[in-house]
Amino acid sequence: MSRTVTGGLLLCRAEPRAARRPAHLLRVRLLLAPAGEWSVLVPEDKPWLDGPGTVADVLAGWGSAIAVGTDWPVLSLWWEGGRTGFALSSGFRRTAAYAWDAAGRPAGEPDAMRALSARLGLDPVLDLAELERLTRTDADPAVDGEGRLLALIALLTRAGLALPAGLAPGESADRLRGAARVAPGVETVEWSGWRDAVRAELDAVEESPLGPWVRGPRARLLGAAQVAAGAPLLAWAAHRRSPGWAAAGAVLLAQGAASLAYDRARARQAEAG
Repeated sequence: MSRTVTGGLLLCRAEPRAARRPAHLLRVRLLLAPAGEWSVLVPEDKPWLDGPGTVADVLAGWGSAIAVGTDWPVLSLWWEGGRTGFALSSGFRRTAAYAWDAAGRPAGEPDAMRALSARLGLDPVLDLAELERLTRTDADPAVDGEGRLLALIALLTRAGLALPAGLAPGESADRLRGAARVAPGVETVEWSGWRDAVRAELDAVEESPLGPWVRGPRARLLGAAQVAAGAPLLAWAAHRRSPGWAAAGAVLLAQGAASLAYDRARARQAEAG
């Protein structure tokens, strides 16, 4: 790999439909394509050229932003100046990162490979052994940084990853973009204003583990319970002239009413298409 080549990918452990909404909130132009049981995101631009952050910093930050509020992890792969590496983001968990220099010498946290194996659901014995092998230069000193990142991708095929042709470590950002544009099922994800961003955020929340409590039967039941508890509490507090209990009743009543109104509004939006 040329030491001047810089590039990177974001791999989402989710189908494109699920990855589209949180990726939309990044406010950057990306290409999104299926990658087997995963999705791959390729930057249209090169923000690391204009800002203070490296490609590793930029992609790790994007991965963390996408992963927050989802129940699936995001793996960023990067290569720059002969170095390669990855950063794994998963909800609010601490990011696990690892890197290799141009000669394949490791530079990362000892537990990064264990975190990668556990969060991606890999085999805790066989797959973990291969991952830890990538951290030992004595295992194969002839393998450089690019080779170790390629070995990582090959191992992830066991977890359903199938990258489109041309998306591989060692390719420049321009070549990655060109390959992504002709990948099967590719689509463009871009910022189109706050209204669409809010809608995308609401969709992402509804598809997260919190979704059943935000919209649907559980949300309506919770909202009705809050209204049923808040209204009499507010009346009792007014009779007893208790500002503290009155505030509690008002909050319960407001939250319940807002929950019911939100569920009704989103249902109307869905019916309107």
